[in-house]
Amino acid sequence: MDKVLKTGTTTVGVVCKDCIVLGADKRATAGHFIANKNVNKVVPINDYMALTTAGTVSDIQLLIKLIKAELKLKDIRTNRKASVKEGANLLAGMVYSNIRRMSMIPGISHFLIGGYDTEKHLYDLYPDGSITEVDDFVSSGSGSVMAYGVLESSYKKQMSQEEGINLIVKSLNAAIQRDSASGEGVDIFVIDKKGIRQVLQKIINTRIE
Repeated sequence: MDKVLKTGTTTVGVVCKDCIVLGADKRATAGHFIANKNVNKVVPINDYMALTTAGTVSDIQLLIKLIKAELKLKDIRTNRKASVKEGANLLAGMVYSNIRRMSMIPGISHFLIGGYDTEKHLYDLYPDGSITEVDDFVSSGSGSVMAYGVLESSYKKQMSQEEGINLIVKSLNAAIQRDSASGEGVDIFVIDKKGIRQVLQKIINTRIE
């Protein structure tokens, strides 16, 4: 059971001058087994918020469905769009409740959530339900140790969107090179005042022809 529950990934969030950039690898693992080679770990949850995922897949999928529904309901009830802070706090409460629910399988989930309402925001939602606003960069997953090495040495304040994308590509590549639970490719999204858009999707072909 311990081997089945071990999960790995690398996700990264970077605060740039006018946007938030989120990126992740595409490999899903169950212990030492590569369970899926084409996972989308950066997920938009409305028109101006997106999150990255790490942890137990079933819990992640359920929490994403719940936060999407709750944000829609909140917009209807309040007759306004929820702020990124409200969305992050709502999801953090769900994570807090989930990890403390008795279960045979631990409901471990780690989210990075980025968004743009009147300004840009990046939050780290740790598996214990705690929430931290990030003003530079953050990484999660088993490959985050390698990613942080690149982020610490290369990040600078007021980076352009292009610089932020390049930094995430480099940090994910460092993780893919050394973390066996990260790989297969990368997905990168930009969130700014225009909304959410995918700016890069690259698949790495490891097959021997």
